[in-house]
Amino acid sequence: MSVTRSGALPDIPYDVTVVGAGVVGAAIARELARYRGAADGRPPRIALVEARDDVGDATSKANTAILHTGFDAVPGSLEARLVRDGARRLTAYAADCGIPVERVGALLVAWDEEQLAALPALAVKAERNGCHDTRLIGPDEVRTREPHLGPGVLGALDVPGESIICPWTTTLAYATQAVRAGVDLHLNCRVEQVDGDQADQEGGGAAHILTTSRGTLRTRYLVNAAGLHADDLDRRLGHDDFTVRPRRGQLVVYDKLARDLVRHILLPVPTALGKGVLVAPTVYGNVLLGPTAEDLDDKGDTGSTAEGLALLREKGRRILPALVDEEVTAVYAGLRAATEHDDYRILAHPEHRYVTVGGIRSTGLTASLAIAAYVTDLLTEAGLDLGPAGDLEPVRMPNLGEAFPRPHQRAELIAADPEYGTIVCHCERVSRGEIRDALTSTLPPASLDGLRRRTRARAGRCQGFHCGAAVRDLFEREVDGAEPVDPGPGERRERWRP
Repeated sequence: MSVTRSGALPDIPYDVTVVGAGVVGAAIARELARYRGAADGRPPRIALVEARDDVGDATSKANTAILHTGFDAVPGSLEARLVRDGARRLTAYAADCGIPVERVGALLVAWDEEQLAALPALAVKAERNGCHDTRLIGPDEVRTREPHLGPGVLGALDVPGESIICPWTTTLAYATQAVRAGVDLHLNCRVEQVDGDQADQEGGGAAHILTTSRGTLRTRYLVNAAGLHADDLDRRLGHDDFTVRPRRGQLVVYDKLARDLVRHILLPVPTALGKGVLVAPTVYGNVLLGPTAEDLDDKGDTGSTAEGLALLREKGRRILPALVDEEVTAVYAGLRAATEHDDYRILAHPEHRYVTVGGIRSTGLTASLAIAAYVTDLLTEAGLDLGPAGDLEPVRMPNLGEAFPRPHQRAELIAADPEYGTIVCHCERVSRGEIRDALTSTLPPASLDGLRRRTRARAGRCQGFHCGAAVRDLFEREVDGAEPVDPGPGERRERWRP
């Protein structure tokens, strides 16, 4: 069990290596860690490798943070099936782990006659996808439930099951459980070359030799969950099942003072390019506007543009006029792994002991646990003997949601540990105790951005203007260039070292 960010990789053969530590890759590693091994009693050796210095640091950190019902997926598709199953699994998992979820519901709003005419078909699609609680509502009810909507609303499809969730702690929870259960997590480990069909002295048959930016890694089975780069890795292994063309989604984050303007996720009638521009509350108390849908060639182009932000303001003014006059906390952009197919591309190649997990779009967060179970079944069918499954050590994640008590609001917690009552980031009310816990956790951050995703420090209205120096001092004092090491169950709550 280890988390490494530098140095040579272990000279051991792995049973399974998962490439990509986004929400899907981390979920797969966690699922594989549940198994106790074959008849010889040896647990499977699992590696999770990631090109960046943290888990969930690419597409998984930059989405709309919605826990979908799958009401508008293509009926009968793999995506529809896995989103429906994944929503059930993730809802229960979040409750067990303390990941904030709010079931706010969604309204699919019609603004013209064409959109209104499309709503009955969407209601039928929802029914086919197992969402039996949707209903069509008229303009008066829409206006009652969302009094700040712009003029011209003709009706809506009510989807009460849609929820909002914290995507950062979801990925972190998966990775934490995986590492504690024995998975080796190798960060800053970009896969540069893959050689297949090498002799496997231990297990017989094919093996893969991965040449990475940190050395060589050998594995019997390989899972490609590389997100935007899944097609590149797929071709290195001799396959050409899909092509990823990144689709950029720019979003605007409005200040918490805007939160009273919206009660539901406000969805447009979807188009061929995606679900369109929405307005949604977040579990952190902000309001999101976006995303755009821009097909690009550059898989690293996560910049915001004046044109994109102007488009969002225009759309936002139509949906919720008062919103665009509120203070903007931040803007960001994420890239979705769009392909030429309208479904997930999860394919097994048993003869190569290889599974590819491609084309996972915005529903990947919701479907992640179901995808992990599906991929594990494919590996088993390809010959991997995982043995019986067991329960993982429970994990309790720090609460980042505003609808649940934060540490500074819990008198009993502060009485036991005054650090939880010492506020460092006043915009987001992040305590010194929370920062300490993040920096001494199983998977500590390697950067201030990573610390922000774990605590919300520097994520508020001032964007670190007031607390930035203090947060940086705490971060540098703790990290001090040391390699992160899992402190073990008995030491995870060690006191802050002044």
